Amino acid sequence: MKKVYFDNAATTPMRKQVINYMISYLKESLGNPSSIHSLGIKTRSNLEYSRINIANILNADPSEIIFTSSGTEANNLILRSCINDLKIKYIITSNIEHKSILETLNDLSRKDGVVIYFVKLNNNGILDLNDLEKKLKKNNHSPILVSLMYVNNEIGNILDIYSVCNICKKYKAYFHSDTIQAIGHYNLDIKKLNIDFACGSAHKFNGPMGIGFAFIRKGLNIKAIITGGSQERETRAGTENIYGILGMSKAISIANINLKKEKKYIENLKKYCIKQLKKSIPGIRFNGLSDSTIKSIYTILNIAIPKKDNMISFNLDLKGVIVSQGSACNSYKVSHVIKILLNNKKMKKSSFIRISFGFLNKKKDIDILISCLKDI
Repeated sequence: MKKVYFDNAATTPMRKQVINYMISYLKESLGNPSSIHSLGIKTRSNLEYSRINIANILNADPSEIIFTSSGTEANNLILRSCINDLKIKYIITSNIEHKSILETLNDLSRKDGVVIYFVKLNNNGILDLNDLEKKLKKNNHSPILVSLMYVNNEIGNILDIYSVCNICKKYKAYFHSDTIQAIGHYNLDIKKLNIDFACGSAHKFNGPMGIGFAFIRKGLNIKAIITGGSQERETRAGTENIYGILGMSKAISIANINLKKEKKYIENLKKYCIKQLKKSIPGIRFNGLSDSTIKSIYTILNIAIPKKDNMISFNLDLKGVIVSQGSACNSYKVSHVIKILLNNKKMKKSSFIRISFGFLNKKKDIDILISCLKDI
């Protein structure tokens, strides 16, 4: 049975061009990029070209791109290094961040005594920027970091990132944004955003799994949390995943070239899905701002169906439709984001699904999804 795939927020299928590009290099005899012989120098050249390419697309300096094994590692590198090297004692974040942020902050709070403040949210997951400013004003006597994601991976809400940047600048706070769901789906101009830290993960924009990067603004003197060799300008020890890096560079290039066309196509799919869901399932609700194509990302739709079924994604899978009930980190559990936004009464009477679209989806896939949901 051919599966209908609507879990692109968890991982996107690799583009054929990326696969072929990686295979062409896998067939070559590449040296260790840290070796100084001809094969090592050739590999280093390919690696640095990839770094320059990614930096150019993001309007960053190549020295500000540090390759990691994933977005989670990038977030850990940034947060833990901020504590160690920038002497951060206070961090402001939100309760609806990705687990790689929340669990890392929880660990830092326990082990290092870092004080964590959470910005107020409304029922749609919109951050209270006045509350952010109050918290910064109250604690600006020592170095402080604000960590807020650009696009929420569960409900798709888009942060008013320029306002956050301006507020952080006003109070001389460092600003880290988890940009994993945004990179490859929007044109990000790092210099224009004026943020200090960001991150990306290749498998979110149709590249390979197991490779990502951290953006660290130059001059911040961040040091490694994984120690050993002097790779990645002594910010991340260990032999670089050259094939993954090449694949990531190719994937972000294609995503950048196709961005306008694919965004319009996927946006229309999301609008069609919203229309069909409203027409076919009485009482359906849309969580966060996910039914907006302006205030939420065009790739994510998060719905509440007025019937309790904890196995709804499993039952859809049996019918050949792949969706999720939240982040891949939580599997079949109700997302921590949904738990924060909704009261117990709504929680007990609803089933939750995250539908996430990609350029390979078609309208007929949505028709199949709607039909299966109606059957269930």
